[in-house]
Amino acid sequence: MRFHSILLLLTLCFPMLAANKAVERTWRAAEVLDEIMGIKEQSIPLDILGKAHCVAIIPGVKKLGFGFGGKYGKGVLTCRAPDKKGWTGPSTVRIEGGSFGLQIGGSSTDYVLLVLNEKGKRKLISSKFTLGADAAVAAGPVGRSAQAQTDAQLSAEILAYSRSRGVFAGVSLEGATLRPDKADNRDIYGKPVTPAEILNGDVAAPDPVRVLIDKLTKYSAFEH
Repeated sequence: MRFHSILLLLTLCFPMLAANKAVERTWRAAEVLDEIMGIKEQSIPLDILGKAHCVAIIPGVKKLGFGFGGKYGKGVLTCRAPDKKGWTGPSTVRIEGGSFGLQIGGSSTDYVLLVLNEKGKRKLISSKFTLGADAAVAAGPVGRSAQAQTDAQLSAEILAYSRSRGVFAGVSLEGATLRPDKADNRDIYGKPVTPAEILNGDVAAPDPVRVLIDKLTKYSAFEH
């Protein structure tokens, strides 16, 4: 209900974007993050989110098989601005293929990926990116503290989370691929822009998508 209220407000304020699915997906990503972080003891640890160099949120990924199988979905990726004082505008991504680990139920799953270093960021910006092959990926710990981190999590470049039917947990995404969606980026920014231009902070985020940046700023303020 809350998401639909936000969607209605934004479409009233920006009627020219009412039919822009890429912008709506950014709003949904902000709502997913808000809902996940609102789960008292089952959220992304604040200290981990505070250290993340980039965050990808892919709402409503559809599974294409049973148990182990492929999936497909679209979402957004944003990174720390070069001055480290904020987040860049969102760049759109597609996630597809691969065996994504054991299903935790439901036909639609939200995914959150935290990129923990600059090396992982550079790989994401460059081109198609395969989780597990191009960067080490591990299931992320949940809860207000990161004390449950394992050696694998501490050495991973990317931590992965999923939420399905209200259950939020770390999940393995090895074998899945992420790739930019140039058409959706054009829909958001009103002109052709590259992921590098967006994620390096060279392109200003349009006002209608700043709701995601505001949510990330709120939840990533805690840093060591």
